Amino acid sequence: MKSLEKFMRKLEPTHDSKWAKFHPVWDSLYTFAFTPGETTQKGSHIRDGIDLKRTMFMVIVALIPCLLFGMYNTGHWHYVAEGTAGGFMDHFGDKLIYGLIKVLPIVIVSYGVGLGVEFIFCIRNKHAIQEGFLVTGMLIPLIVPADIPLWMLAFATVFAVVLGKEVFGGTGMNIVNIALTARAFLFFGYPTEMSGDKVWMSGIGDMAKADIPEGVTGATQLGELASFSFPQEEWAYGAEAVANIQETAISGFQSAWPIWESFIGMIPGSIGETSVAAILIGAAVLLYTGIGSWKIMLSFVLGGLAIGALTQACAVNPYMLLDPINHMVIGGFAFGAVFMITDPVSGAQTSTGKYIYGFLGGALSITIRVFNGAYPEGVMMAILFMNVMAPMIDHYVIQSNIKRRLKRLKTA
Repeated sequence: MKSLEKFMRKLEPTHDSKWAKFHPVWDSLYTFAFTPGETTQKGSHIRDGIDLKRTMFMVIVALIPCLLFGMYNTGHWHYVAEGTAGGFMDHFGDKLIYGLIKVLPIVIVSYGVGLGVEFIFCIRNKHAIQEGFLVTGMLIPLIVPADIPLWMLAFATVFAVVLGKEVFGGTGMNIVNIALTARAFLFFGYPTEMSGDKVWMSGIGDMAKADIPEGVTGATQLGELASFSFPQEEWAYGAEAVANIQETAISGFQSAWPIWESFIGMIPGSIGETSVAAILIGAAVLLYTGIGSWKIMLSFVLGGLAIGALTQACAVNPYMLLDPINHMVIGGFAFGAVFMITDPVSGAQTSTGKYIYGFLGGALSITIRVFNGAYPEGVMMAILFMNVMAPMIDHYVIQSNIKRRLKRLKTA
């Protein structure tokens, strides 16, 4: 390691060399592997065993279970399309390899384009490269379908980095979650590719059978829920008859997609969002290391359960009849609760504000899901909305604390 460090030091561009403008690129690579040689000469400073790079690295570690299962699940649904999927362990290696072939290019494009944009801005502005995109570059692939065209993903990544972060000042200055900004760009710019109601299963080269079409689609859980709409003329049979039809449809849905199967993740969907089990492993890593906020995670889930139970009790459409626990294990709810709503930059900062922020985020997610039939998933929009509301929540929490303290002072 010493020899590698000396080699890196020799490559350092000096301020008077023609490569001086590329110093931020060198600095990002050097400090990722080695502790910076500079020391504080004056003023107060904090010594800590963890810095931004190590924090981001631990989040990536927490995302690895979702990534690995996402690769396997992508391959699994390819074999489902062929009719040869079998059980969990059947064709396990082939499924994983197929998923790797499909998912790895998405990860490479996300990191390559995103870091390329960051390098350009850092060189132009002559400041050190921050490490925020280390996590964002992994989150973006995990929240998109496996069939997303790479050029669309590249456009979305550029949009998210430039307009979601760099225009606000770079890492730590963004007001909304960068990964969700990329997904929102894809959703509104290319709705047919990101509608949320289909999953793509296709063959690659010799791995596909000759009689299997290149693209095969199958409804996801939320896509199936979105199909529970009834023509106006059916109401002529009476509200009671329609209610029976709705209950039958939901019963069939819950039988077709058991909660346990949804929890494990053997369901179609975005790459990293299907397995609640893998997501919980990541949550355990974040909570153990103190990086993730348990207050936000817990309140997000409680908010979703509360609205799920409330809507089920006074259901007027099929979505509202779904069991609250079922809401927790389908779509992107669990992934949003652990990796999206907990973004420390765009989330609430005060202790009380975190409870409010998380609870309203979970409640709004289920509200959008059950009342907006045209959009079968509400987590993305709910979290982006709460990102914008987070500063206001913190403001009123702080003002409330100030008023209480002033009141105590006056009565003392």
